[in-house]
Amino acid sequence: MPAPSVRVEAKKLLALSCEAGAVSAERVGAVLTTLTKTRAPHTLRPLLRAYLAAIRRELARGEARIEHAGPLSAADADAIATHFSKALGRSIRPVLRRNDALLAGLRVRVGDDVTDFSAALRLANLAKSLS
Repeated sequence: MPAPSVRVEAKKLLALSCEAGAVSAERVGAVLTTLTKTRAPHTLRPLLRAYLAAIRRELARGEARIEHAGPLSAADADAIATHFSKALGRSIRPVLRRNDALLAGLRVRVGDDVTDFSAALRLANLAKSLS
């Protein structure tokens, strides 16, 4: 885990990398160019790792990763993303991934939040309650 000062600096760099509430590729490029010109190479590794982790977290906040067991139409995925956009107050885009282990239903992950409507979870909960 990086030092607290590195995490704080990575958060500041993330703030510089966002435009209109979203990560901007141009701004990230500018931040990286500036860092490589102004920092000693041996100090960059922990900062760049923390910065990458912060960027990944920020990008995940704008995605609804929808795992589905059966067919799921684009319209349904858009409706799910719209629901989460309204609930969270920010723009969310759907990212679909088939997962047959769910048996039926779906699991939606937005950032660190997971909403599970799968048959696999229901069966696991039933098995727990019976044992």
